[in-house]
Amino acid sequence: MRILDKIDGPADVKLLTPEQLEQLAQELREQIIDTVNRNGGHLASPLGVVELTIALHRVFNIGPDQVVWDVGHQCYAHKLLTGRREVFDSLRLKGGISGYPKVSESAADSFGTGHSSTSISAATGMAVARDRLGMSHHVVALIGDGAMTGGMAFEALGHAGHLGLDMLVILNDNKMSISPNVGALAHYFNQLIMARPYKRAKQDVGSFVKTLIGGRATRTIQDLEKSLKGFITKGGLFQELGFNYIGPVDGHDLPLLIELLERIKGMKGPVFLHCTTEKGKGLRQAEQDPLKYHGVKPLCVKPDAGEGDPVPAKVEARPAMAKTFTDAFSEAMVAAGREDARVAAVTAAMPTGTGLAKFEKEFPERFFDVGICEQHAVTFAAGLAIAGLKPVAAIYSTFLQRGYDQLIHDVCIQDLPVVFAIDRAGLVGEDSPTQNGTFDLSFLRAIPKLCVGAPRDGVDTGLMVRWALAHKGPVALRYARSEAPTIGAAEGRDITRGELLREGSDAVLLTVGPSAGEALRAAELLQSQGVSVAVADARWIKPLDGALLDSLHDRPILTVEENTLDGGFGSAVLEYFEKAGQINGLRLRRLGIPDVFSEQATREEQIEMHALDATGLCAAVRALLGKPL
Repeated sequence: MRILDKIDGPADVKLLTPEQLEQLAQELREQIIDTVNRNGGHLASPLGVVELTIALHRVFNIGPDQVVWDVGHQCYAHKLLTGRREVFDSLRLKGGISGYPKVSESAADSFGTGHSSTSISAATGMAVARDRLGMSHHVVALIGDGAMTGGMAFEALGHAGHLGLDMLVILNDNKMSISPNVGALAHYFNQLIMARPYKRAKQDVGSFVKTLIGGRATRTIQDLEKSLKGFITKGGLFQELGFNYIGPVDGHDLPLLIELLERIKGMKGPVFLHCTTEKGKGLRQAEQDPLKYHGVKPLCVKPDAGEGDPVPAKVEARPAMAKTFTDAFSEAMVAAGREDARVAAVTAAMPTGTGLAKFEKEFPERFFDVGICEQHAVTFAAGLAIAGLKPVAAIYSTFLQRGYDQLIHDVCIQDLPVVFAIDRAGLVGEDSPTQNGTFDLSFLRAIPKLCVGAPRDGVDTGLMVRWALAHKGPVALRYARSEAPTIGAAEGRDITRGELLREGSDAVLLTVGPSAGEALRAAELLQSQGVSVAVADARWIKPLDGALLDSLHDRPILTVEENTLDGGFGSAVLEYFEKAGQINGLRLRRLGIPDVFSEQATREEQIEMHALDATGLCAAVRALLGKPL
């Protein structure tokens, strides 16, 4: 029987011997690899934080003591140790447990996360509340995977240090976010790791280490000093912010971590513990290529993984995705970069996910990865634009939310020609409600001077990128995390207008983005049932193609979008007809995402859940026409 099978909660971790803890670490890695190989998900990040997780559960009383996991995908081992072992095989599946911390899922999840750099702010608030309420539990923020490159983390450090709170911040420093960390801060951490100890008197160093670790005979001061890789180092930045800085330490040395945390637990004031770890630890392929194994699809690990590697269970591979919207964007960017030396690309720690890796390789001097700093990315792009370049800021929809003020204040008020390539717009699948991009149409169309478009396929994507780069003002193009099959004729498209894809006399399905494909399938089904339905692709949400809308007014209209219905595309169509004085006699129904946060499932399951598949659209058309089956 595995040791892991005996762990029903954090209290059970405290009963294990040191040898059993080491075995537990191995079993946790094997379980994570096996489950992710079945379901897909994050892999390299949770593998790298296993020892830190065990040490936290060994030393602290998780539940009453609160741990906030930054980004959140580091928490897989934590879930296995907090009563979710038996349901862990449902990770990221419809109706299963989340791939991120989720307060409604377990009392052991102190704060829900999915975006980076939030942990220290949340932990600071929790520590203040604890003190105001006269409580005495511990509060820990575990931040890593590049989240320290986000400015919000330093805003919180400054506040927590000023308040002098009793709290612990642990940096899981693996030199990576998804891609390698960039910028001066990453260089600073590397300097800390490589730095020699201060040339303090030997007695002074020994006294400090003895105070922190205690006079235990299990290790000599010399052994400790070697293990800590320079225990007293130049952590002046954090000391100036008001934190007691400790490190760098080996984040995979489980006995050392436990000893340190036991002593730190009794220290007063804010403490910053800097741990160095290896992303993908325990799986050879992930150690060698942590970028590739950051987030993976099922069957990512082959049974012949290599000697000493965990052997995963065999699973049925999902078919590989054909050309995606991201691929089409990537090709368009490389082509644009070749044609115009002023074209530049900006991303916030997502060069591969946004499809900019090829652009980076061919035009490294015009590619800028600013780290997990969406606010800076947007304003940086504004600076490039006002100085004469043609910047394209490629940012996931869910992360662009973090740069909303900059989008308004720094780009659109000044009417600057910045192109926003908004990937993962709409429903994104298994990555939890925090990652769905179902709000961008609503928050973007409220901004003056901003053109907002949604390509329906790969052909549109390339043409719209070219048009946007030639436009004299700001443009936002949003597209899905999905395949991009060609919908309609590829030749002769007028990319500045909407397009009637299919004639029909009984009703019209008016779509944006890849919803056009499901609408055409629905129209085929309805045709076989004796209902004639037209399909039109609006293409632009702002400004709308008024001529197209006017031509559709005489028939019942159903708008279709992968966006919240509140303030989205359908609302824009209603507003158009109201302003045009055509609201009387209008029959219109809006189809999209209701006022909810969409729960995890595959993208196909989510589309079906919201009745945006062909079957659901058929039912909606028949209901509007009063012809239910």
